[in-house]
Amino acid sequence: MSDSSRLLPTRLNLLRAARRLERVNKGAGLLRRKREALVSALFKLARPATEARRQIEEGSRRSYDLLLRALALHGRTGLQTLAWPSRDFKVEVQADQVWGVPVASIVERPPLTRTVAARGSAPGTAGPAAVAAAGEFERLAELLLDAATREMLMRRLGEALAQTSRQVHTLERRVAPTLQSQMVSVRRTLEEREREEHLRLKHLASARAEGKTQPVRSET
Repeated sequence: MSDSSRLLPTRLNLLRAARRLERVNKGAGLLRRKREALVSALFKLARPATEARRQIEEGSRRSYDLLLRALALHGRTGLQTLAWPSRDFKVEVQADQVWGVPVASIVERPPLTRTVAARGSAPGTAGPAAVAAAGEFERLAELLLDAATREMLMRRLGEALAQTSRQVHTLERRVAPTLQSQMVSVRRTLEEREREEHLRLKHLASARAEGKTQPVRSET
């Protein structure tokens, strides 16, 4: 323990250290409960997230297989022509908090899947491979948007869980042991001072008692 971290051996400092240790223990208890709640929330999200990732993986595989077929039939330039005009869509995002962790969720979005007529392609220009690829990519985009909120929440909860675990570790492994060690040192010093004071008072009392019991010598 460094000199700067030592407490002066006084009863006031001992009382302050005891109060601080009590606050540290309470804070560590609250953080442990928060950590347990974050773990529970992550477990609830784990299974849906796993299923969503599986669907996204399968959708990506189907989409890119169809895209390769469309590229083989129409070429890159032909697919760029079929993709015109470009499409813009907006989503509504709402801010929220989960156990004090700021998160954002998509609360409203337009439908992404469209019919051939809604895509604006001229009849007969797009082959079945291009139409199928466009449909699969639109469904893949919907899966990604549906999973985005959950993935962002899991990432934020994971970061909060790691931070909370570090805080609990710091309080339980560093702050609390340091305070306990300081309190033990202060108590030991105060007890030694009390023993020394007791011995000193005992010697003084003995010396006074001996002085009173000594006989008075008369001068002749």
